[in-house]
Amino acid sequence: MKESYFDISGVPTAEPAHADNDQGRQRTGLASLTMAQRVAGERYPTIDVEFDASIGTYWCTMRPDGHLCFTPRLLEDFSTMQSSIRRLYHAYARPDQAHQMRYFVLRSGLKNVYNYGGDLNLFVDLIRSGDREGLLRYGRACIRVLHTNATSIKLPIVTVALVQGDALGGGFECALSFDVIIAERQAKFGFPEVLFNLFPGMGAYSFLSRRLNGSQAERMILSGRLHTAEELYEMGLIDILVDEGEGQSAAMDYISRNTRRHNAHQAIYHARRTVNPLPFEELESVVELWVEAAMQLSESDMRKMLRLTAAQDRRRSGDTNSMNRPA
Repeated sequence: MKESYFDISGVPTAEPAHADNDQGRQRTGLASLTMAQRVAGERYPTIDVEFDASIGTYWCTMRPDGHLCFTPRLLEDFSTMQSSIRRLYHAYARPDQAHQMRYFVLRSGLKNVYNYGGDLNLFVDLIRSGDREGLLRYGRACIRVLHTNATSIKLPIVTVALVQGDALGGGFECALSFDVIIAERQAKFGFPEVLFNLFPGMGAYSFLSRRLNGSQAERMILSGRLHTAEELYEMGLIDILVDEGEGQSAAMDYISRNTRRHNAHQAIYHARRTVNPLPFEELESVVELWVEAAMQLSESDMRKMLRLTAAQDRRRSGDTNSMNRPA
């Protein structure tokens, strides 16, 4: 079935220019282009992508316009990119060629910010207009992206979250959906939703309860407080902790050290998901609970949301320096 693309209103949109559906042209192009060249030719409004064939790594860098969160545009770009990764993987998995893609790394191009999570301004607009279906579409778009990532894009690759800035709400949920989390010490993590009378509904409980016990997960969600990277490392939620500015080199070192053991690592993470699976239906049920809770928010609750997002937006001033690309 042909894949459709939708904006937040649910209205079909034109297929992105970088979504190549002409299979004949794709096969012809693959005969003369390397995977790195194919990836270099992809264009997304809110993310940059590149493939380093020397270490078999697909790098994705978030560069959201406007709010530093998962906007509908960023979610659409992620979904399209994930589909592209699957096509590329299978297109280059030929018997006469050793496969090239082994790792997927997600980082942020914004200094001190990984991602602030849900689009709070959009939430307020949808709640005030009584648009329950709009909230549900947004939530489902989030969990489709996170569930695809949590299953390693349904490929034998290892996924790595490189967190060099604050990961809040959905940004924290996003990091938790990766096989491996590398974080710099200055990064902060947390779920602030309880502060405006809501809860993180796009996977927080599901991801945390599979890494911690249920009571620890609930305490973290209900506290609403920020946690340091070191705290989460001691809890076992972060796999590699490094000093500020060392995240990029740590990711490169992790990949270089483990390339020869990649087959074992990806199989172990696959086994972890097999033993403790995360059904999409579970995420979908929680999203529906989140929507019902969101529709009950008071005007006072929503004003708190807007104050929080305004404070987050102010971080963008002076925080737009790009992270160094891999060598």
